[in-house]
Amino acid sequence: MSALVERAQAIVSDAERVTRAHLRTVTLPGATIGLITLDNGEDHTKPNTFGPASLLELNTAIDAALADDAIDAIAVTGKPFILAAGADLTSIQGGGPDAVRTVAELGHAVFRKLSDGGKTSFGLVNGLALGGGLEVALHCTYRTVMDSAPALGLPEVMLGLVPGWGGAWLVPNLVGADKAVTLIVENPLNQGKTLTGQAAYDFGLADAVFNGADFLEQSLLWAASVVRGETVVERGEVDRGEAWDAAIERARGIVAAKTGGGSPAAAKAVELIAAARDTDRDTGFAAEDDALEAMSQTAELLASLYSFDLVQKRAKRPAGAPDKSLARPVTKVGIVGAGLMASQLALLFVRRLEVPVVLTDLDQERADKGVAYVHAEIDKLLAKGRINQDKANRHKALVSGATDKLVAFGDADFVIEAVFEEMSVKKSVFADVEKVVSSECVLATNTSSLSITEMAANLEHPERVVGFHFFNPVAVMPLLEIVKGDATDDATLATAFATGKALKKTTILVKDSPSFIVNRLLGRFMSEVGRIVDEGTSVGVADGAFAGIAPMPPFVLLSLVGPAIALHNNETLKGAFPDRFYVSPALERIVAAGKGAYYGPDGRLDPEVEALLEQPEHPVVLTAEEVRERTLSGLAEEARLMLDEGVVAAPQDIDLAMITGAGFSFWNGGLTFLLDVAGISEKATGRRFH
Repeated sequence: MSALVERAQAIVSDAERVTRAHLRTVTLPGATIGLITLDNGEDHTKPNTFGPASLLELNTAIDAALADDAIDAIAVTGKPFILAAGADLTSIQGGGPDAVRTVAELGHAVFRKLSDGGKTSFGLVNGLALGGGLEVALHCTYRTVMDSAPALGLPEVMLGLVPGWGGAWLVPNLVGADKAVTLIVENPLNQGKTLTGQAAYDFGLADAVFNGADFLEQSLLWAASVVRGETVVERGEVDRGEAWDAAIERARGIVAAKTGGGSPAAAKAVELIAAARDTDRDTGFAAEDDALEAMSQTAELLASLYSFDLVQKRAKRPAGAPDKSLARPVTKVGIVGAGLMASQLALLFVRRLEVPVVLTDLDQERADKGVAYVHAEIDKLLAKGRINQDKANRHKALVSGATDKLVAFGDADFVIEAVFEEMSVKKSVFADVEKVVSSECVLATNTSSLSITEMAANLEHPERVVGFHFFNPVAVMPLLEIVKGDATDDATLATAFATGKALKKTTILVKDSPSFIVNRLLGRFMSEVGRIVDEGTSVGVADGAFAGIAPMPPFVLLSLVGPAIALHNNETLKGAFPDRFYVSPALERIVAAGKGAYYGPDGRLDPEVEALLEQPEHPVVLTAEEVRERTLSGLAEEARLMLDEGVVAAPQDIDLAMITGAGFSFWNGGLTFLLDVAGISEKATGRRFH
């Protein structure tokens, strides 16, 4: 251990935000517990992480607790709302494979003292616990979890890594291979999905779950009862037979479908889970060390670190956003429309801003239906323990419905429309709203493709109109495109950015241009693929060409978006850029036939849709590789043109948008990074993006 500590001390960097490990003694009836609290000295927006210095801090605290004869057991918890968010990636980014190896071995050596040190240990998961933050708890003898903890998981595969501090061996041996596949492979490849505290308990990761109000007190009392022998934890046997084999087979299918063989980390994670059935812990941990060192030398890790930097840093300082001091307060929100999108917006605004929100529609019945949707969603959150009764009551009371815009919007500071995607309808809505709101009230549009400048052209105050484009589902998708019209002033923009931040969205400034960022690129994507299928390549080949690139096959995506919406977007883009965009006659026929998806409930191509595709007289049949290269070449061209037009400030904004708005993979670096690595950028446009 001493040699490992020396290696770790040699790579300690000033860039690391050190997480201190504070040890104090808690005396309880029949048990004295050494409580270690992890705290980097920052608020909850800057989570605890583990770099070399932080691991050494924890090592010192654990050694002190083990050496103190008065201490019966050890417990590890975090600062308010945070246990830890995993490794400090700067230690991976700057040190190379040797540093990665050192950090991997050090994490194993320090964490396993919690299981091998000779004293019972407890991981008290009091909030967010990701990667190494969850693994430190997994090394403990027992675990408690706060029911409202927002995110527990092992997201490493999404970052081009594998769980490297015990998770790949500990999890399958704790909860079985199938659940390990879900936590280590499936969830990370599903946009980094995580578990809540209650879900983690139900999953089997924790032995007890407590409410957040007195979580630490209840956890310590429970730990003391375990130490005294009054509480006995029983865990079921892990099935090491056919169930393990079935889980590994399922994992391989997930990796093939989601990555197309393009993620070494995902494949390696499956190998580690498979091996965990028959290997001992030392062998399993050594395999994790080897895997982490190997992953540190892949292009996917470099892309992941680039992506991580985008969502952690660039997303917090949007390029081109005005000075935040110009933002006006938003004390009441009006929403024009009460359909599904409007109702989702109302739910988001009331939960994040906690100000009055009024939905309006053509009649009271429709407005009331929108309010009822919001109330029902709040009730679901209450039932899941995500909010308490008091908050549920307050949020419900803040939402109302009306038909009279004068009454509804007279004192509103921010009004957003969510009506039919038709320019004349939206212009009419804003003309009506402008008559009843103050001159400083922001008028926001959730349009996905229409011109903000044209929408505001006939208003008395066009400077207060701004694009505020959410992605569906509103509560889940992080991206919010903020679109500046020709007349939009800085105060309006600043208010839009401040509101977007309060809504906890990733905001990107976009120039007013057809379909903005994500829908323009997805429009080009579907335009190329639609043309290829119309020319004779099968839907199956086209859909199979993008595993590991797009988050889902193009015609599955089209089914999710809706053929009619996709057609409208491509018609808009075809009108703006007729030389590059294509409107598929087959898609027109499918929309005319009222088909809502290409695939049926059984997952197969709908025979009625297949009949509408029509084979050309002289079909051109491409391979999956040819489909992929041709489509990516089109995306490279479109991305370059968007940058030349000033739609966004830099390639990083395109990548941030495609990661947060379209679900493109971290380990590909979004879109432009991927195009560079694949050599498509230079081939299609003559130069790289980066």
